[in-house]
Amino acid sequence: MSSSNSSKSSISNGATIEGRSGDPGKSVKESRPGTRVRTAEIVREYGPFAGSDTINGVTYDGRSVWAATGARLVAFDPATGEPTRSLDQACDAGTAFDGKHLYQIAEKRIDKIDLATGKVIASIPAPAQGCDSGLTWAEGSLWVGEYRGRKIHQIDPDTGAVRRTIESTRFVTGVTWVDGELWHGNWEGDESEICRIDPQSGAVIERLEMPAGTGVSGLESNGADLFYAGGGSSGKVRAVRRPKADLS
Repeated sequence: MSSSNSSKSSISNGATIEGRSGDPGKSVKESRPGTRVRTAEIVREYGPFAGSDTINGVTYDGRSVWAATGARLVAFDPATGEPTRSLDQACDAGTAFDGKHLYQIAEKRIDKIDLATGKVIASIPAPAQGCDSGLTWAEGSLWVGEYRGRKIHQIDPDTGAVRRTIESTRFVTGVTWVDGELWHGNWEGDESEICRIDPQSGAVIERLEMPAGTGVSGLESNGADLFYAGGGSSGKVRAVRRPKADLS
C-alpha cells in the first residue's frame, strides 16, 4: 500500500512521459511541463531470501513485509531484514493486504488467504486474465495493474467485477495508495521508476527514477515515508524514500 520523504531529489523544469508506439515493448518520450522528476532514494535492500531468486509482488501488513517469490510468500521484519514466516502459495504477481487477509495473484485468479491459518479461503478471476501485475487494497476495493495494457483496474474483492479502470501512460508493475495518492511501478528494459499518477485522468504527476538496471516488480507503501519495491530477478526488496507531498 504506500510511503514518504526525499533528499536526493532534483526537480526538472519538465518531465518525460512515455506514450505508446507501434512496438508495445518500446515507448515514445514527450515533454510534460510541471511533472516532478526525482532520483529515487534507496534507503535499504532486503534479500535475496533462501530458496528464492525472484520477487513478483510485495505488501505490508503493518508489522511484516511480504514478498511473493513464485512458489512461496515470505514475510520479513523490515527493521532487521530477517524472515519471520513463509506460506506455500503460488504467487506469480502482485500481493495485497486488507487488514486481515492477504490477496495474491496466481495465474488468472486472485486468491484470498487467511493470514492466521495461511489457507486460501476464496478466489476471484483476475481482470486481465493472466496479464495482471501489481495489486493493492484501498477504499474497500482491490486495485490491479495490467502491465502491457498500461491500466489499473479497481475491482470488487468478492466477485472480481471491474468497478472502474484508470489508463496510465506507462507499463504498470506494482500499485499502491498512500494518503490519497496513487503510485505505480514501471519497468521497461533497463529503465524503471515509481510514478505518481492522477487517479482520475492517469496523467503522470511525479516520477522517481530508479538506478539503471534496477527494476520495480512490485510496490507497496508502509503508510508513511517508504515504498517497498520488488526487484524482480535480483531477488531483493528495496525500501525507497517517498517524497514529501508539498515539496516543490
